[in-house]
Amino acid sequence: MKTYSAKPTDVTRVWYVVDASEDTLGRVATKIATLLTGKAKTQFTKHIDCGDYVVVINAANIKVTGDRLNQKMYYHHSHFPGGLRETSMADQMEKDPTRVIFRAVRGMLPVNKLRDERLNRLKIYVDAEHKHAPQQPKTISVKDAA
Repeated sequence: MKTYSAKPTDVTRVWYVVDASEDTLGRVATKIATLLTGKAKTQFTKHIDCGDYVVVINAANIKVTGDRLNQKMYYHHSHFPGGLRETSMADQMEKDPTRVIFRAVRGMLPVNKLRDERLNRLKIYVDAEHKHAPQQPKTISVKDAA
């Protein structure tokens, strides 16, 4: 029996909706990363992007455990001397809660040429409203996957 290798023309993409308020940040991010890579599909091939589109709603209501809101820091450097900036998770959630989920998912994807293309298929919204109803996305629960 020969090993199956997917071709880019064989890939069929499905739209999914994930509610971020259902579970903690890490569990939601792992589910999203799995959907974006397409690892749950039978046609998964490492060097071909087989993933689906993911719409994340209620990003402002994401849960974290412990004192992570105050202790977790996000760093950014301007590449100039003294250009290191740090932001706590609480400040980032006030400013833009979608960035918290985006950075968590980005950290869970493999670092290769396919990562940017996968992240372009990730759509994150602060509240329950999204503009992807014409694509007829399927609702997926993070709790059921556990």
